[in-house]
Amino acid sequence: MTPYPNLVSDSLLVRETVALLRAFGGQASAVSIVDFVMKIRRPQPELAKLLIADLIDRDPRLRLNEDTVELTENWFDERELMQTDFVVFDLETTGSKTPPCRITEIGAYRVRAGEVTESYHTLVNPETPIPRFITQLTGINDEMVKDAPVFRDIAHELLNFIGDSILVAHNSGFDMRFLNHEIGRIFPDYRIANPCLCTVQLSRKLLPDILNHKLKTVAEHYSIDFNHHRADEDARATAHIFVNLLTKLQDGGVNDLARLRKMSSRRHRYVR
Repeated sequence: MTPYPNLVSDSLLVRETVALLRAFGGQASAVSIVDFVMKIRRPQPELAKLLIADLIDRDPRLRLNEDTVELTENWFDERELMQTDFVVFDLETTGSKTPPCRITEIGAYRVRAGEVTESYHTLVNPETPIPRFITQLTGINDEMVKDAPVFRDIAHELLNFIGDSILVAHNSGFDMRFLNHEIGRIFPDYRIANPCLCTVQLSRKLLPDILNHKLKTVAEHYSIDFNHHRADEDARATAHIFVNLLTKLQDGGVNDLARLRKMSSRRHRYVR
């Protein structure tokens, strides 16, 4: 079983199975998957189902319907954007590359029904020295994090806070890469299942006339004041930016994640 309902397996076998199912329109026989992915030629159906059972047990996107394996990865798509939960988050780290860099601070805000509601914040002990230039940028130093929890100690409460929400971040690729790296250190071969929207890409599409799409610039466009380069403040600013972007999306007739995916595929890739 998956360690949390919002984690999916990142193992090679699961990734190849998901890719095959996508190519086959979302479903394929267990025999076909064992043949193509596991390279076992013409397995008996009962053996194929036994071999597939382990993959299905490790990933909530996969299910077995008699002799057919089905991909159910689009369970978020039917949600209306204004009637679902989003968790807008930001991370501070010891550097730009992972590995070897680690998380030093997490800030997250829940957006529900177009309003900012709950928040989550913690410093994180990165278990490695923080470089001087990072301290100069963020103000976070070794002394501040020495008694902070390590990521393993806060992973449970963070994953519970995220739940089945849609994640949102400014330059989401950076934050998701670090978050999944930390999760993978605790739960090998697993990653976050939740879709993630990128407010950089959304603002490029919805605010094409502003000078650039850096967090500070977009925040200034919406008259949002914040202390840049701290996770809690950056997450709060991004959450309020996202609320404004949600309104523009709704005004433009984009009401659910499926339509947002379709819109984003025309020019920019918003959802990963």
